[in-house]
Amino acid sequence: MKYYFITGTSRGIGKALANTALSEGAKVFGLSRGNTIEHKNYEHIVLDLAIIDDVYKYSFPVLTDADKIILINNAGSLGDVAPVGQNPDEEITKLFNINTIASSILMNKFIKQYKELATEKLILNVSSGAGRHVVESWSAYCASKAAMDMYSMVAADEQKKYYKNPVHVFSVAPGIVDTQMQTEIRDLEKEKFNDVERFKDYKANGDLSKPEDIAKLLFQIILNPSKYSEVLLDVRNL
Repeated sequence: MKYYFITGTSRGIGKALANTALSEGAKVFGLSRGNTIEHKNYEHIVLDLAIIDDVYKYSFPVLTDADKIILINNAGSLGDVAPVGQNPDEEITKLFNINTIASSILMNKFIKQYKELATEKLILNVSSGAGRHVVESWSAYCASKAAMDMYSMVAADEQKKYYKNPVHVFSVAPGIVDTQMQTEIRDLEKEKFNDVERFKDYKANGDLSKPEDIAKLLFQIILNPSKYSEVLLDVRNL
């Protein structure tokens, strides 16, 4: 049996990933605030990643019949978009909680729980090109994704050097996808985000990828991890 633990499964890429895994006959645990999936092999776990005390309390289950175990940190937040100096302090904390701290804790828990298992194990973090390039007014988002990239690279390096049954670790930029986050960007005021018109053009010109198509590309990595030697990947270069 293949087991998937996926954050942010109520919509977008997370939901598409869950449905893809379910179509393969896998068991999927969805970790998110809301649930929109009904399937005999799907178990929803109510978890708000912004509340770190709740993340502390979560425990990965003991698995005795696993052929493969996968953690996908997909959930993310754009946060408050404005130049540095105009962001509410609390929003900065909330964004890092969701995008970086919760994901890092889940990685730590996952490796701790399953490190002795000889079965194949994989962690895939849904990152962003914004973590690798400057985007004005997205300082916290860019920084939180950059931190997740580095956390992934360190974890991957450790796994290769020190573990008998290493976990494959990847951090993958999904490109520009037609999700709720894109809707939020298009609704921004130009005074806060000068480049908003470019994102409106992405939608108008049909440049946004469908979540289902991105899920298929991410599954190329999940199903063939040994094919990819780099930790940081971009679906547009697969």
